[in-house]
Amino acid sequence: MPSTLPQLLDAAWSRTGDTPLCVGFSGGRDSVALLHALAAVRRAGRALRAVHVNHALHPESDRWAASCAQQCARLDVPLETFIVQVQARGEGIEAAAREARYAALAETLREGECLVTAHHREDQAETVLLKLLRGAGPHGLGGMREQRPLGRGRLWRPLLSTPREQLHAYARAQGLTGINDPANDDTRYARSYLRHDILPRLHAHWPEAGRALALAAALQREQADFLDHHATEALAELQRTEDGTLDAHGWVALHPALRNCVLESWLHTRSLPAPTGAQRHELERQIREAAPDRVPRVAWPGAEVRVWRGRLHALQPQPEAPEGWSALWHGDTVRLPDASTLHWRGSLADTPSAPTIRVSVNRRGLRIKPLGDRHTRALRDLFQRAGVPPWERTRCPILHDEHGTLLAVADLWSTEAGAALFRKHGMWPHWQR
Repeated sequence: MPSTLPQLLDAAWSRTGDTPLCVGFSGGRDSVALLHALAAVRRAGRALRAVHVNHALHPESDRWAASCAQQCARLDVPLETFIVQVQARGEGIEAAAREARYAALAETLREGECLVTAHHREDQAETVLLKLLRGAGPHGLGGMREQRPLGRGRLWRPLLSTPREQLHAYARAQGLTGINDPANDDTRYARSYLRHDILPRLHAHWPEAGRALALAAALQREQADFLDHHATEALAELQRTEDGTLDAHGWVALHPALRNCVLESWLHTRSLPAPTGAQRHELERQIREAAPDRVPRVAWPGAEVRVWRGRLHALQPQPEAPEGWSALWHGDTVRLPDASTLHWRGSLADTPSAPTIRVSVNRRGLRIKPLGDRHTRALRDLFQRAGVPPWERTRCPILHDEHGTLLAVADLWSTEAGAALFRKHGMWPHWQR
């Protein structure tokens, strides 16, 4: 077993096949020890560089960046520095800084490269405790994973099983010093409070607390992987390929742990955030209790799920069109209030011959005589027959000419007048939802 920090990292680096490494270099003592040890085992065929993210949150931020540059120069390690803007919203300054940092790191990562961080066993313990206090399940309680995809490469944390003291002992032996960000000692921040107040008490009573928490996290990751495997199978059975919707009653019949995992996975594939436990329970309740003619809807920031005809539909919340909204469409792509668009298709769609159309959104009571139909139909009935979801009906664009003659309902139905006009100009409207 490797005993020193350089030996440990040398063996770990070899197991990656000497993958090119990019060290996330904050300039703190942990990352200084990591970079120094990696530089010590660098050899031909092993590419090593560093990147520093300046959050610009402290008056000394620029001086810290300069210190990082000096340390990298002494080690002959190329350094790239990014300045990021941290915009704290509801999640707090810590989470916002982390989000900005990893966005910058993902952007700089090269194809096949590993971003290496100095996260150690005590960092893992802090993460697990934070997740526990926030009511997380197996995925959260599993803490940080040693590797995961990031940008064009991977994020690698080779020291997650290594105690912090081993890094600090190496730094002392090598005469290394690091930057001390006062925020790391500010117990107003949750992680700092755990680090300086709670964890020392745990270690005083249970000296192996860090090791035990790391073991518990590993067991939770196994549980999470087990759930993910079965969720993938369940999702394949419940999801309809052509429209991506989910069988509502099949989903609600799953075991609760699997149900949650399937929902999160399904939403993740659509780049939508997951609901809270309370929101998920409300969705389950509505599926079980709603009358057949109802269209249940549960929304949360950034997403909503609707239930229609026995299927779950995942959507981004869309703004409603202002009362009486309309716009003239001269031929260029027109953006509707809900962010969908109208554009022309056809052999002459790129020419300036497009007619001028007035676009509005669907209103109650509209009737249309579709091309080839002998009867005038209520648009509501046409929508139902065509299987247009209720939430699309209210935002469906209606096309009239300059004199108010009805031409078409999006690209779904045209009147005789509309079809004649579109044929004349060699182009047809297309509604991009």
